Amino acid sequence: MTPSGTDESRENRTAWLARLRQLDPRRLGWTEAVALCALFGVAAGLWIFAALTDEVLEGETHGFDKAVLLFLRTPGDAENPIGPSWLEYTMKDLTTLGGYPFITLLAAITVGYLLVRRLWASALIVPAVVIGGILLNSALKTGFARPRPSLVAHVVEVQTLSYPSGHAMISAIVYLTLGVLLAEAQASRRAQIYVMAVAVGLTLIVGISRVYLGVHWPTDVLAGWCVGAALALGVWLAVRWGPWVWRHRRGLPGL
Repeated sequence: MTPSGTDESRENRTAWLARLRQLDPRRLGWTEAVALCALFGVAAGLWIFAALTDEVLEGETHGFDKAVLLFLRTPGDAENPIGPSWLEYTMKDLTTLGGYPFITLLAAITVGYLLVRRLWASALIVPAVVIGGILLNSALKTGFARPRPSLVAHVVEVQTLSYPSGHAMISAIVYLTLGVLLAEAQASRRAQIYVMAVAVGLTLIVGISRVYLGVHWPTDVLAGWCVGAALALGVWLAVRWGPWVWRHRRGLPGL
């Protein structure tokens, strides 16, 4: 690096530090405070995933995983989930909400809606999030190579590895991201809250169904939720603040 390049880099760092010192919480508006909370949420989600992964690899979570799976089985019979037969059938149906066919169909419908609304950037984000989430989950599963639970019977057929749960992770990424994009398109605050509540509810339902059906350890689902929620928050930050950064890039050091 040339001396001039070194000086410019040093000036950029100094300017950024000066801007960070101006982030006095007492002077932040509501929007800035929410953005900082979202940024903290991204960091927290990834940190929890890393900490949970460390415990899983060391075998520290096995007792918890085993207890939850057996709690969801009929006492003395690891083949049958607790509850009436209709609950088992319902869980089988609900778990498909996190499957690739339904997620892909939902994403396509959402893209069509966003295109009709002429929200071009959001329409591009949706397929990128879906494809990126699927690829990331496949890479994580291959890297950790955790086997599926053999403690209880699998109520549905599965073929891939276990950690993190693909259904939990992809549903968190997609439902929460779609919730953010659709909420941003709503003028009513009540409508925004409703959309996000539905997105969170669907995410939780899919993850719980995977444990109930015996195809995932509970920590698989928790890990999937952490990564998915962190990525969805990251998308929200990009959608909410990306245009502002782009418009003001000339005033930002190094941009």
